[in-house]
Amino acid sequence: MSNQTNQGVPTIEKLAFGAGHLVNNLFPGALGVFSFFLLTGFGIDPVYAGMLSAIPRFFDALSDPIMGFVSDNTKSKWGRRRPYIFAGAILAGIFFFIQWQMDEANGTVFNFWYFLIMSIIFILFNTMFSTPLIGLGYEMTSDYKERTRLMGFSQTVSQLAWMIVPWFWVLVADPNLFSSQAEGVRVLSIIVGIACAVLGILPAIFCKEVAAAHIENQAELTWKNTFNNLTKLFKDVKNMTKNVPFMRLCGATFLVFNGFQMVASFSIFIIVFYMYNGSYEAAGTLPAWFSTISALATAFLVIPIVTFLANKYGKRNAFVISTAISIVGYLLKWWGFNPTNPWMIFMPVPFIAFGLGGLFTLMMSMTADVCDLDELENGMPRKEGTFGAIYWWMVKLGQALALFLGGIVLKVVGFDQNAAVQAAETMTLLRMCDIALPAITAALAIWVMWNYDLSEERAHEIKAELVRRRGEL
Repeated sequence: MSNQTNQGVPTIEKLAFGAGHLVNNLFPGALGVFSFFLLTGFGIDPVYAGMLSAIPRFFDALSDPIMGFVSDNTKSKWGRRRPYIFAGAILAGIFFFIQWQMDEANGTVFNFWYFLIMSIIFILFNTMFSTPLIGLGYEMTSDYKERTRLMGFSQTVSQLAWMIVPWFWVLVADPNLFSSQAEGVRVLSIIVGIACAVLGILPAIFCKEVAAAHIENQAELTWKNTFNNLTKLFKDVKNMTKNVPFMRLCGATFLVFNGFQMVASFSIFIIVFYMYNGSYEAAGTLPAWFSTISALATAFLVIPIVTFLANKYGKRNAFVISTAISIVGYLLKWWGFNPTNPWMIFMPVPFIAFGLGGLFTLMMSMTADVCDLDELENGMPRKEGTFGAIYWWMVKLGQALALFLGGIVLKVVGFDQNAAVQAAETMTLLRMCDIALPAITAALAIWVMWNYDLSEERAHEIKAELVRRRGEL
């Protein structure tokens, strides 16, 4: 690892790390699409389907910080992160497709319990994979600017998932490919599971991490010490809440992501019911193309620009600029969603893409800087895994809340999911919410980050002090 800190991360390691993040996006993306077909393909009651989405998330929320703590304190000749990434990728891939191997003829009750048990197992193995992967990224380089380049590259690769996932809707529903939606889900889940297992092991094989020998004061991971370790974990999390820069990162992420996700489904409804008068057939593949073009813009336009801005003007300033640009994009949606010219829909896309594209490129880089600050203030062991777990827990909390609030907004504006045509007033209100809600949360995120003070100069000072204390890692 010592050679990487000054010379940058080798391309093979960046590619492998990017492959891991592709998996990190492909799993939830595919899960979101396939979950829709629990109702239409497998005949599960909407209430039960909602429970099948919510209950595993509870286990996910509990397991993330525990897995982060475990990976931070693991002593192994293969490293702190890599063994979990390797095993987790394979097991998560296997159980991803196992959970979908249901037969609609088995009945609702059997399928409910089968899916619930298998999805909980999948969630736990996915946590085993993803949490150490995030921690690995934070420690692959200690260079301030290289961290942004690494995260930018990984986010670019990860966008491939969002270019692919929208087309799962088209493939599953195509009667020329599959005899039923359930069969389509069963087959595609096998392909996704195998692909994720193969791609997911690459970071464990090719990426280097800080040698365990350089990490001091690690907890003893034994059953006997379980209570003491849980106490230490709670103490670590409490200390993180006192880390002001980290709290600003979490707050801004929650706002931007929550705002975006809250209205994510609105675009599809506006396309179908405003632009095509309720005809899904007339809308055709336009919703899928909208998502794919957004991912392409993020990968090949936004992330390179954001990376340049961060290295030129600082990470905080890059965040303010990119988030402000996304607000412009949200405002442009009023003119972009035009029934007389459907292609105008793509006009705001490059601007909107600066929201999430800038967010995850910059926030992951800045979280790595925060880990240095924590070591300076609280000593070893370094807690990249725990920081990563808490940060992504905020993302998941934002997503869960967004889905809940999005449903409330649809109810308030009078959207009727059973109606072929929506009232003109409903569509006007929905379009206004589609613009105003993410724009307001983005503006609040800029306010939260305005006084973020972990600058490049401060980061260099922290690194110099850490090197003086314990040498290069």
